Amino acid sequence: MDRGVGAAGREQLTRVTDWLSRAGGRLADDADRLVLPVVGAATVLVLGVVFYYPVWTVFAEAFGDAAEPIRDVLVSEFYVGAAHGLFAHPARVPGDVLAWLASVRVHAAWTGLAPDVWVSYPSVRKGLFGFTAWQAALSTVASVALGLPGAYVLARFEFPGRRTLKSLTILPFVLPSIMVVAGFVATFGTNGTLNGVLTTLGLGKVELLYTLEIVVLAHAFYNAPLVTRMVTSAWENVDASAVETARSLGASPLRAFTDVVAPQLLPALAASAVLTFVFTFMTFPIVLGLGGLQLATVEVWLYARVQQFDVETAAALATLETVVSLGLTYVYLRYEARRTGGGAGNPLPRQRLFALDANDLRSALVRAGIGIYGVVAAVVFLAPLASMVLASVGGLGDPTLEWWRFLLEKQADSRTQPAVAVWNSLRFGVGALALALPMGVVVAAFSARGGRGRKVADAVLMAPIAVSGIVVGFGMLQSLVFGVELFGYRVSVVGAAVVVAAHAIAGYPFVVRNVAPMLTAVDDRLVESARALGASRARALWDVELPLVWPGVLAGAAFAFALSIGEFDSTVVLASSSDVYTMPVALERYLVDRAAGPSVGPAAAMGTILLAVTAASFVVIDRVGGRYRP
Repeated sequence: MDRGVGAAGREQLTRVTDWLSRAGGRLADDADRLVLPVVGAATVLVLGVVFYYPVWTVFAEAFGDAAEPIRDVLVSEFYVGAAHGLFAHPARVPGDVLAWLASVRVHAAWTGLAPDVWVSYPSVRKGLFGFTAWQAALSTVASVALGLPGAYVLARFEFPGRRTLKSLTILPFVLPSIMVVAGFVATFGTNGTLNGVLTTLGLGKVELLYTLEIVVLAHAFYNAPLVTRMVTSAWENVDASAVETARSLGASPLRAFTDVVAPQLLPALAASAVLTFVFTFMTFPIVLGLGGLQLATVEVWLYARVQQFDVETAAALATLETVVSLGLTYVYLRYEARRTGGGAGNPLPRQRLFALDANDLRSALVRAGIGIYGVVAAVVFLAPLASMVLASVGGLGDPTLEWWRFLLEKQADSRTQPAVAVWNSLRFGVGALALALPMGVVVAAFSARGGRGRKVADAVLMAPIAVSGIVVGFGMLQSLVFGVELFGYRVSVVGAAVVVAAHAIAGYPFVVRNVAPMLTAVDDRLVESARALGASRARALWDVELPLVWPGVLAGAAFAFALSIGEFDSTVVLASSSDVYTMPVALERYLVDRAAGPSVGPAAAMGTILLAVTAASFVVIDRVGGRYRP
């Protein structure tokens, strides 16, 4: 009897165990199927909370009281210059234009007047937005002028180190802009390298800081490699057979270039110029550090308004700037769509640079031109970084480790402790990476394998890349930091959490842009086979796709970490608390404090650490083969 009861019990236990096993398997399968949707929903939720909601609060502030803050900006001559009449008194605009035209004097050849009468245009006030556009236009011209010869050299010549130089054109995406400011101060400042050389030669010093020229040059430092990268890619995609056909039909080398090659380069050139204009229109750290308020752009003035707690004006400026930047981004995307997608089956052959005939006049001129360009490029690109590193050790004349000891020791009289800044940057970088990497991979998977509505979703998910960091930081400040009323409680996010969120939002689009192209290139049949064998979408992504695209994932991770380490725009707005400043914020404070003394040493030492971290990230990005295409 006992044995019967025991057998029945064991049979019942077996049935229960089998049921639990099947139920557990079903739960595991359900959980497996839900992983990707849950992570995707979490990504959308994070974007909504830390990006869309803060930016929406900025727009809501600007459009409050019947859009009075925006109207106040648009009718102000200070902000929009001569265009303010379009909004203040539109009926008087035709008369104002006619009066301006009547004051224009024309050349004597057109009027029969005295031969010394030339074209003379009365000055037109640009306003803050006009000046921002003007410096962006000058910076674009300078960037194109500096970047095009580099594209010519990389695309048309073979020489030792060519691949390394081409890889270095990615640096603008990982170099912290405030670090570039430190390098330019060390080079072109009153006691910088340039004035040191001029003094040695018996020439007088030059004052370049806080001039438009130095701002434009710094922008060219940042954006000329972008022009070089995009135009080089287009040049390498030109089909040599088309050029050979033109030559066989009697076209000269110049005619073949203008008729065959140039039209294929123009889309990339136009796209790089538009993108450069977008970047320099939204410029902030470079103008803040090298130009100050006397050369303020919209971003710099917006930051000043936030510092003064002029929330309504700041919101209006942020809204108008975002509208302009989104419009320019749309123009860029239209140009970018015309670029050649694949590589040329028969690319133009490259000449060996050092095998050019020195006795041939044309070859000699080409080599001389490349040599001159090399000197200019070295001054613009290498001198600031080298000068910063030298300034961190006191220079060649009086070497010292004082500024490195400054970074290691606690500064009793300073509100910015170097060790705290370094530690904050590292932990914020790890936190931002932990958040940005899964977000970026999920969005990349959707972008590569998504169905209908994918383009619209891509635009929504990638919007952070088109919105200024100052705008994002300002929105987070007045929403998440100041607090939100929820169910009768005031909820706020402060300290490290809000900074990490801002960094993750800035970094995850770069993860997407590195991973998505590689996922698109994975054979669909591999994924379909895994799904046919019962794998969920998440399991297929984890077991099949990610192992094939790990270089892109690693490169995206390096991008996200490097961008977090160097992020300045949103951080300087959010770092109101004394314990959440980072290396870029500390560097900017040291640059400001240099007014109390002649040395740029503390900022240079901090900048050198940033340069080392950036260089390490660049090595990872370059070596693993990840590639970002702007």
